[in-house]
Amino acid sequence: MTSLPIKLVAGLGNPGEKYIATRHNIGFDWLDRLADRLLVSFSPETRFRGLCARVTQPDHDIWLLKPQTYMNVSGMSVGALCRYYKIIPEQVLVIHDELDLLPGAIKLKFGGGTGGHNGLKSIVTDLSSQNFWRLRIGVGHPGNRNQVVDYVLHPPRKEEFLLIDEAIEHSMLVWSLIAQGDFAAAMQQLHTQ
Repeated sequence: MTSLPIKLVAGLGNPGEKYIATRHNIGFDWLDRLADRLLVSFSPETRFRGLCARVTQPDHDIWLLKPQTYMNVSGMSVGALCRYYKIIPEQVLVIHDELDLLPGAIKLKFGGGTGGHNGLKSIVTDLSSQNFWRLRIGVGHPGNRNQVVDYVLHPPRKEEFLLIDEAIEHSMLVWSLIAQGDFAAAMQQLHTQ
């Protein structure tokens, strides 16, 4: 399953000091780790309402994007960049927190529903498509759906943080496969930890 190469990686989160290190900001954390490895830095891009970095590849560039629109309207930022650079949904990878996976679990998948994730809902609406890649990083579930908002807006417990950090580090090992569109190999390596 070699697919189209990725041209945009969007990490989801909320801007601002009070959201740093919260479960909902795992997408930002993942992108920061990748940017450090690739030796690129983010800068504000007003037209995309986000922080952007460009990764130069031999055959195409990959944009890294941290929307600064707040989670629930992430699609405004993702959609603006996609329209500007004519990037189709199949060339987009979204990194996000996942309540349905235990802390430390990480799954790569294509398409599907949003699982109630407001950031994904916004992106699906703005792209008019569910056909984009997702890297789902498990944060666990509080056990009561009425506690979800408070839960994702707080940092994980220390033992959860260590598991999540390990999963993010493990996922960095498949970046080169993801970048070239070899998702079958990336999933095999990622899902057999």
